[in-house]
Amino acid sequence: MNSVLNTLRVFEEVAMRQPIGVSELARLTRIPKSSVQRSLVTLRQAGWLRVVEPEHTRWGLTMKALVLGLRSTGEHDLRELTGPVVKRLAAETNETVLLGLRDGDDLLIIAREDSTQLVRVFMELGTRVPLRASSGGVAIISRLEADEIDQLLEYELAEFADTRMPTSGELRKEISRTAERGYALDMSSWYRPHVSSIGAAVTNSAGRPVAAVTLAVPDMRYGRSQEKKFAQLVVAAADEISRLVASG
Repeated sequence: MNSVLNTLRVFEEVAMRQPIGVSELARLTRIPKSSVQRSLVTLRQAGWLRVVEPEHTRWGLTMKALVLGLRSTGEHDLRELTGPVVKRLAAETNETVLLGLRDGDDLLIIAREDSTQLVRVFMELGTRVPLRASSGGVAIISRLEADEIDQLLEYELAEFADTRMPTSGELRKEISRTAERGYALDMSSWYRPHVSSIGAAVTNSAGRPVAAVTLAVPDMRYGRSQEKKFAQLVVAAADEISRLVASG
């Protein structure tokens, strides 16, 4: 029984503090490092945890754990849980809305509601985008601890196609602006050329950013005068989904 309890304690600490290493886990849980290591291996074999930073052997949650947490309100399907909020935001703006889940250093698109307009943004479900290459991802990064941000920005990101990616220095400025205003902006300069987007983070009951809501608009239709109104709607949608997640 003690080994089961130890494994659960290790899992909870990883969920609260990811990414985290064995030594820190042992200190926080007051469990011997050898026992912590065994618990981590067991949780990895079961599909709940994975090594997210191989260089430093730091651990984080897998999609299995995050998705189950979002389903914990009793809904049978993640899209059913978030669907009404995503659909309403799309109807209010008549633009494409994406819901992405954090998976390590990536944003995984798990839900989408398309615009009804002839020219619209489209992204396949299951698409992965580096956190630092999207407004939704930057919104998530802006809610992380300083040391986590440092780790994410430790290396420069390669360019996508003909698009120049922001440097770590440029990203830090955008992350700071995002933290101040509560949403991130991508003005046709990152992952998707000719697309502007507004992203806001979704948090769990511990206040950790686990997902993001993104409004994606073709540049030809995006106007700066719309930014404030659209941003308020995106933030409201993200906050509503956060409450649904936390209530579970």
